[in-house]
Parts: sequence; C-alpha cells; structure tokens
Amino acid sequence: MNKILKMKKLMFYATLGLFFFVCHTSYSQEIKRLTFEEVIRIAEEQSPNALMAKHRFRASYWQYRTYVAQYRPSLTLTGTTPDYSTAYSRVWNSVLEQWDYQATNVLQNLASLSLSQNIGLTGGSISLESDLTLENDFERDAHKYITAPVSIRLVQPIFRYNALRWEKKIEPLKYDAARKTFLSNIESVHQQAVMNFFNLAQAQINQQIAEMNYSNADTLYRIAQGRYDLGTIAEDELLQMQLSWLNTETARKEAGMNLRDREIRLRSFLGFNENVRIELILPDRIPDLQVDPVEVLELAMINNPEILEQQLMLLTAQSNVAQAKAEKGLNANLIASFGMRDQDPDFALAYKDVNQQQTLRVGFTMPILDWGLGRGRYRMAQSSLELAQVQSQQALVDFEQNLLLDVEQFNLQANQVAIAAKSDTVAMKMYEVTKQRFLIGKISVLELNNADTKKDQNRRAYVMALQNYWNYFYNLRNLALYDFIDRKPLETEFEKLLD
Repeated sequence: MNKILKMKKLMFYATLGLFFFVCHTSYSQEIKRLTFEEVIRIAEEQSPNALMAKHRFRASYWQYRTYVAQYRPSLTLTGTTPDYSTAYSRVWNSVLEQWDYQATNVLQNLASLSLSQNIGLTGGSISLESDLTLENDFERDAHKYITAPVSIRLVQPIFRYNALRWEKKIEPLKYDAARKTFLSNIESVHQQAVMNFFNLAQAQINQQIAEMNYSNADTLYRIAQGRYDLGTIAEDELLQMQLSWLNTETARKEAGMNLRDREIRLRSFLGFNENVRIELILPDRIPDLQVDPVEVLELAMINNPEILEQQLMLLTAQSNVAQAKAEKGLNANLIASFGMRDQDPDFALAYKDVNQQQTLRVGFTMPILDWGLGRGRYRMAQSSLELAQVQSQQALVDFEQNLLLDVEQFNLQANQVAIAAKSDTVAMKMYEVTKQRFLIGKISVLELNNADTKKDQNRRAYVMALQNYWNYFYNLRNLALYDFIDRKPLETEFEKLLD
C-alpha cells in the first residue's frame, strides 16, 4: 500500500514538473508578427546568406587593394645581422704568381633602404637605394664601413609579357563586378526571403483552412446525425459527412506539422533562434507597376554582373594570348644602375669621397629548338580566346531572350493577382451561400463539398499569385540592379561593409 502511495506521489510531482516546464517553455518564446517588408529587411541585414555575400565582397575588396598597392611607391628596409664567416679564401699572389689560401674571420652587418616604384606602362621598375655595411676583420683586427649613399636602379623587361598593363585593364573591371555581384547577391537573398515568407504564409493559410474545415465538418456532421435520426437524410449521406469530418481531422494534423517545418526554415533563414515564434502578415496590396522591356535590357547591359563576367572572360583570354605570344619569341631584360660608393674605417669619411659606380646588363633568352612548345601554347591560347568569344556572344543572346521573357511575365502578374483576389472573394461567398442552403436542406453533401474545395483552392491560388508577383519583381531588380519603384539604381554603402 505504501509503495502504491509513493508511486502515485512520484507521478503527481513528475506531472506537475512537466506542466511547469511546458508553461515555462511556451512563455519564454517570443512571438514576432512580421510583415512582408520586415522579412525582406531582416533577411538583408542578418540572414546568413547576406553575411556570406558581405564576406565575399570583403575578399574582393582586399584583392583590389592589393592590385592598387602595386602602383604605389614601396619603402623597404632589409638587413642581415650578423653575417659571420670563418674560412680559407683562395687569393692570387701576383708576386709569386700562385694561388694562396688566407684565413678569414669576418663579421658583417648589412642594411639597405630601398624606395621602389613599378612602371605600369612598360612593366618595369625603378628604385632608389642606400646601403651601409660594417665589416669587422678579426684576423687583422680591423674594421671598415662600406657605403653606397645613393643609387638608382632600373629593371626593364624587353619583348616580355607586361602583366601590369593587363592587370590595369582586368582588376578595376573585376572590382566593379564584385560590387555589382554583392548587390545581385542581396537581391538573391530577397528572392529567397520571398520564397520562405510565402511558404510559411501558405502553411499558415493551410492551417487556418484546416481548422475552419474541421470546425465546419464537425458542425455539419452533428447536424447530419440529427437529420438521420429524424429520417430526413439517408445513411450514405451521413457516412459521407462522417468521412469528410475524419478527413478534415487528418488534414488538420498534417497542416500543423507542415506549419512547424516551414516556420523552422524561415526562422533559420532570418537568423533567429528557437525561442522565436513567427506569425506572418500577408501584404494587402502590390505596386501599380509596369516596366518597359527596352529600359530593363539597357539597365541590365550596364549593371548586371553576368555581363561584366563575360567581359572579364574575354579580357583574360586576350591576356593569355598576349602572354603565350611573348613567351614563344625573344625575351630580354635590361638592368641598369648608377650610384656612389666608398669605404673607410671612419664612419664620417665613408661618406666623404664617394666614387661613381654603374652597371649595365642585358640578358636575353631565345628558344632555338623547343619542338613546337611555344607555338602550341600560343595556338591553344588563341583557340581559348575564340571559344570565349563564341560563348560570350551566345550567353548575351540567351540573357537578352530570358530577360525579355521575364519582363513579359512580370507585367502579367498584377492582373493575375487581381483575378486571384476576386476569385478568392467569390469562392468564399459561394461557399457561405452553399452552406446556408445545405443547412436548410436545399442541396446535397456533394455540392457542399465541391464549394468547400473551390474555396480552399482559390484561397491558396491567391497566396501563390502574390508569391509569383514578388518573385518576378525581385528577379527584375536582380537582373537590372535597379529600383523600379523609386526609379534609381540599387546601391549600398560599401565602406560600411568593411567594418
């Protein structure tokens, strides 16, 4: 008996604890009632996809900054300290006319300061240098300063591929494409937000329909039972009502599960945690907007990153042809320098009586026998360029045709939404009329079920029409990177993306 009482007591406390846990969980959840515009804004600000687009732009920005830095002077300090060596050095003895080996025990400290600048027009570089070396000879107990106060050095490739000149064409265009790609990625986020918003909105509508259908079916089934008891309807009609009631119960449970799934997806997309519940408010109007296909095409040819990517592809192929052509022939390097140099044990005197020093060197390479390697690479690069040109032309044709079709589809959507809204209103009114006629026994169950089905179909069709409209709307914004409502190009504060 005591064991039974203890078990009942334990079950009571467990049930009480579970009750408080469920209550705490339900009360700790925050309910957010979001409009369509709010979902679009939140997705742009904090969705994981928007954050990834931001980080991709940052990478492109620093790549561009690296390119720009190549055209700016660079100041570099290099040094070696210590540089210690003890060995035997082979020295020619002119008196005895023989080679002697002398012991060396030397410690050197070297420093060099260089100011260099790349020359984009020629692909060479020029630098201004200053060197200082302190050499300690422990064998002779002596030291001296070796100085080069100033020297100018020029390195100029001849007949070589000028990478700097091609980068000056490619890198600014690549950065411009990165900026437009970021805007395009944000518009893609908007399109994903449209899809997730209306998926959840459709699930909410389905649940509302399922709840209403269940309530109506329950009421009608109870009425049918009363009529059957009175003998005013046949048993098959009663069974038909019972079947409808059971089906609505199943549909209600499925709608609830689907609603939770769609809510989790939207919550994850917007970056909310599991403590947030989302309820959506459907947009009650759409912009009165028709767009001109020619205008959209002109804007897309200027702004769309796909067009810039085609230009980049052609420039890169042309650069590869120029490189392959340069490498299959004569290549040379001109290196010239002029400066001052001196040495002295006294640091001040090491800078007093400087002497001139200059160098001039031209090195070249010329393939004599490479078994067609250079020519083959050049032909491959030419073929790649021709292929890129054909692909670019075809891509532009496909892009133009698809864009014009998208514009035509969008211009139809406003009328589709208006028709769907009107059909939804008519279907709902028809159902109410049919329901009242059924209640007074004027029509059969089949007619009532038919009106109920049409009511649900037209409600869902209206939500789908809204989704199609906004999907085509943001698709056009993505293609042209243009705000057709405010009549201005899409833009953002790119500097803030780098914070």
